[in-house]
Amino acid sequence: MENNYTVYLAGPITGLSYEGATDWRDNVITALAPNIKGLSPMRGKQYLLSEAQIKDSYTEHVLSTAKAIVTRDRFDAMRCDVLLVNFLGAKKVSIGTVMEIAWADAKRIPIVVVMEKNNIHHHSMLEMVSGYVVESLDEAINIIKTILL
Repeated sequence: MENNYTVYLAGPITGLSYEGATDWRDNVITALAPNIKGLSPMRGKQYLLSEAQIKDSYTEHVLSTAKAIVTRDRFDAMRCDVLLVNFLGAKKVSIGTVMEIAWADAKRIPIVVVMEKNNIHHHSMLEMVSGYVVESLDEAINIIKTILL
C-alpha cells in the first residue's frame, strides 16, 4: 500500500494578482507524484480571481478574514509532511510566509525554500530552520519527491 503525503505551498500572496499567487502552485501540484497532495493557501478563493493586487485580508469573505487566513494556514503548515516555500522574485518580506516557516519548524516538518542568491528573505534564522535552500522549483520538487518517496 502506497503512503499519501501532503506538501504545503507557502509563499507571498499579498500584492500579487490571483494568477501570480496561483500559477506556480498549480504547476507544482501537477509536477508532484500522484500520492503527494499539494495544499495551496489559495484553494477555495476563486472570488479573488479579478484582483490585480491581493490585499492582506478581506472582511467580506469568510475564508479571507485575518482570523480565517491564520487559522487555515497554521493548520496546513503544522499538518503537512513537507513545507515548500517559494520566495522567487519576492519584492518585500512576506511576514505570513515567515510565520508558516516557524509553525512548520515547531513541528520539525522538513522545509524546502526556493530563492535566488540576492533574495530579500536571506536571513540566518530562516536559513538555519530550512533543511534545503535551492534556486529553482524543479530542484525543490525533486528534493520533496526524494524525501517522501
